[in-house]
Amino acid sequence: MAEVKKIATRDGYGAALKELGELHDDVIVFDADLAGSTKTGVFRKAFPNRHFNCGIAEANMMAVAAGAATMGLVPFASSFAMFAAGRPYEQIRNSIGYPHLNVKIGATHGGISVGEDGASHQCCEDFALMRSIPGMVVMSPADDVEARAMVKAAYEHQGPVYMRFGRSAVPVFHDEATYTFQIGKGEVMQDGTDVAIIANGLLVAEAVEAGKVLKESGISARIINMATIKPLDEELILKAAQDCGKIITCEEHSIIGGLGEAVCSLLSEKHPVPVRRIGVEDQFGFSGPAAALLKEFGLCAEHIVEVTKEFCHR
Repeated sequence: MAEVKKIATRDGYGAALKELGELHDDVIVFDADLAGSTKTGVFRKAFPNRHFNCGIAEANMMAVAAGAATMGLVPFASSFAMFAAGRPYEQIRNSIGYPHLNVKIGATHGGISVGEDGASHQCCEDFALMRSIPGMVVMSPADDVEARAMVKAAYEHQGPVYMRFGRSAVPVFHDEATYTFQIGKGEVMQDGTDVAIIANGLLVAEAVEAGKVLKESGISARIINMATIKPLDEELILKAAQDCGKIITCEEHSIIGGLGEAVCSLLSEKHPVPVRRIGVEDQFGFSGPAAALLKEFGLCAEHIVEVTKEFCHR
């Protein structure tokens, strides 16, 4: 059996920026002294006159990106998620969100899988922060193919966009030749009738693996990739609730304010069903190898299987 290819979604971000730069002269990129890590260095190498290193001054970077957008350019502003969403929140809210400017924020190194960098860099609050800004699109891709398609969709979208990309290499399961991405639309990875597992980011691959194990145990799980957290694919979620009767959400983010809370808010108003949220509890992370941390925090296929079995047999 051929080995599954693994690529970090941040690599997809860098590759997509270069492709966009080749097609569109209005694409420019800002970075906060992390071009190697965020992979915007790929764009810088191809278009050095359209890449700007703003230094470790993320708030200024967002304000400069806002100014560039008022000139008809399409700026992509990049840093680690902690410093792309947390540090410059006020500038994003007031200078990008409030005037609804066409700025795209590419945040890498989100979540617990930042690993050894520890709690200060393991941003598990960015979805919550960005969801709270009116008009902001919030997305997190599951693999390299989806990441590249997402960046191109963000360019076509008029208005502010926040995208979170991962540090760790993850399985590539989409076929680039046939895959299409649409903002605000989820994707059924596996059909099922007993429970629906809705995931995004690196948890999608884990949910798919969990679905295979659950099937062998007699549990039919519908696996949904919900790459867009805002706007949410309400139609797909409501259908899953109606068909399956139980929902589990999985995300590399706090259970507060992210995908799980967005799904719960929708269902509580339009189709109440039991929901379990898998994510980071109300706590900070700590330093350690990414794979070990993901297991420690229950962000893995084994824990999804355990929770689902308990949930379905209740």
